[in-house]
Amino acid sequence: MHQEHHVNSSETIRDIVIGMSDGLTVPFALAAGLSGAVNASDIVVTAGMAEIVAGSIAMGLGGFLAGKTDLDHYHSELKREYDEVERLPEQEQEEVKQIFAEFGLSTDLQQQIANEMSKDKDKWIEFMMRYELGLERPDPKRAKKSALTIGASYIVGGIIPLSPYIFIHDATEALSGSCIITLIALFIFGYFKSKLTGQPPVSGAIKVVVIGALAAGAAFLLARAINNNH
Repeated sequence: MHQEHHVNSSETIRDIVIGMSDGLTVPFALAAGLSGAVNASDIVVTAGMAEIVAGSIAMGLGGFLAGKTDLDHYHSELKREYDEVERLPEQEQEEVKQIFAEFGLSTDLQQQIANEMSKDKDKWIEFMMRYELGLERPDPKRAKKSALTIGASYIVGGIIPLSPYIFIHDATEALSGSCIITLIALFIFGYFKSKLTGQPPVSGAIKVVVIGALAAGAAFLLARAINNNH
């Protein structure tokens, strides 16, 4: 028996990817930058934790607003479709026929389908929302779920580059440990992200590692250059 394999819960996966990618990269770059300017790890940890809290809230809020916007947009279009079906039923039937014409169905069959569909207004409008406007009914709890998922993923990702600074007092020494575990985490994250999205996993993982390394390296060099000039 043939089985098709598809990625489920794509929205949740997308939120985890958004939160983890920024959570790993931004605190990593911040910690690396501070390590180029200060020697005490506790300063890096304090600043890093503050950034993680602020970043997770900002990212979570962004996810909430995006989910809320999608829901509001859907209901706005749904209301408009109900209004058009009430005022312009013939025109809406023509739009149904046009959709099925694109699938190569005969004119008679198009008319038959349009007539049958118009008998159930709710199903008719649901069809138009999906196939005319390309809108799926969003989960009413989507905004809250997105905010929590992105925020939590950001925190988990952010703790990884900061963890060596918690145990190693010298910031320069802690930076080496942070680079090792963060780049490994970025590779693993990039590998599974690429695999889930159907991209070449190894090349996808390498891209994620390069981006994270460049961000941290730039922050470190900039902080070191500014520090040396004072």
